Amino acid sequence: MARQEEERSILRELGGWLVYILIIIGLTYLIITFVGQRTRVSGSSMETTLSDGDNLIVDKLSYRFQEPKRFDIIVFPYQHEENTFYIKRIIGLPGETVQVADGYVYVDGEQLSSDVYGAEVMDSPGIAAEPIELGEDEYFVLGDNRNHSSDSRDPSVGVLKREHLIGKAWVRIYPFDKLGVIRHE
Repeated sequence: MARQEEERSILRELGGWLVYILIIIGLTYLIITFVGQRTRVSGSSMETTLSDGDNLIVDKLSYRFQEPKRFDIIVFPYQHEENTFYIKRIIGLPGETVQVADGYVYVDGEQLSSDVYGAEVMDSPGIAAEPIELGEDEYFVLGDNRNHSSDSRDPSVGVLKREHLIGKAWVRIYPFDKLGVIRHE
């Protein structure tokens, strides 16, 4: 009789652990799917803000409740290669006209003087040599390392639709000496 109670106690304990593990797996799935995801920076297109090898947590929840803002660092899928994501900074917002002339960004005909993130004057305007009128759900993005970035100036990237924005870069988790919340403004 004592042995049966002991077996039931062990089974109850194992059942409790199994339920606990299933709850953890379920919560992890919900967080990764709807709240955040880890991504790794590959390349130098966002230097000096983000470096090759940085690991980030992407906030996938904010844009469900608020509109993306100018200078947000966002993550989006590269349309021509599966499981490849780009990290860029929003420069042009819906309804604006963006152009790159003489190495500088112009929004609605005015030079974007508050753009302190561009590491250098741009050598190539790409498709933004002519004014680009953004639709009501379109964004123009640039890398901070402008002369070494495939961004909205490149026809393979182009302007982004709101639905393509996965989320906003939120926290750098590696390297540990740079651990912290990523500044957007």
